[in-house]
Amino acid sequence: MTLLTVFPLHGGAATRPVPDRAAAGAAMAWAPGVGLLLGVIAAAVLLVVDHPLGAGPLTAAALALASLALLTRGLHLDGLADLADGLGSGQPAAAALDIMRRSDIGPFGTVTLILSLLIQLAALGHSESAGPGRGPAALIAAVVTGRLALTWACRRGVRAARPDGLGALVAGTVRPAIAVAVTLAVAAAAVAAVPVSAMVASQPLSWTLPLAVAAGLAAAFALERHALRRLGGITGDVLGALAEVAATVTLVVAATGPRALPGCRGPGSSGSAAEPYGRGLRRAAGQGVFQWRERP
Repeated sequence: MTLLTVFPLHGGAATRPVPDRAAAGAAMAWAPGVGLLLGVIAAAVLLVVDHPLGAGPLTAAALALASLALLTRGLHLDGLADLADGLGSGQPAAAALDIMRRSDIGPFGTVTLILSLLIQLAALGHSESAGPGRGPAALIAAVVTGRLALTWACRRGVRAARPDGLGALVAGTVRPAIAVAVTLAVAAAAVAAVPVSAMVASQPLSWTLPLAVAAGLAAAFALERHALRRLGGITGDVLGALAEVAATVTLVVAATGPRALPGCRGPGSSGSAAEPYGRGLRRAAGQGVFQWRERP
């Protein structure tokens, strides 16, 4: 928990013991579970700001993403910027790693960070406005997928790029069987969320949700392979970048798909049975307004 969030489990930073590799490996194996907790908290922010407070989906998305940055101390975002500077420099591994160690952020890191946050904001805002429950579901899936990428990046056989730092502590500590089991659990939850939402909500979630998880994880694998080739191993910055890239791609894919029809209710909703079938909502051709029409 303390490796991935601001929540301390053993007192303050001064008294917190340094975890050994076994404990670090367990933390990386449980990373998707921590992501679930973070995602639920951020999704609650999204819902409260958008609906009871009425601030709108874009403002709600911005505050939800800000809450994630606060809960993680911005470490993943910092890792994304540092890795972008290191890889963007075009330098050999040693020089690139030295660039990534610096406390400042260069032009590659700045542009990557801004674009990533803008894409996340736009995708999450669109999901939130696309239908009931789609925003929170997309956000939770993105955060969990980002942490699932950490589990895979720490599997056995993956080396550390440096002899010290977070990468050296966690590299190669997760058994592949554990990573596979956690991935199957995440995939099953994403698939099950679609039919379950159809039974309990007015609008079912789109099948793009499990596809988004797969796409986010695939993007993380591609970045991990590139980082291993360029740097020779993983670092804490690489892990942070993997989490952000996986989350961003998941949000983008989850934002695709048809939007929910305003005013139409699912078969399990309350109200008159004539409402979902007696009337439909269509957009008039060539006009920017909605018009009601009676269905035959």
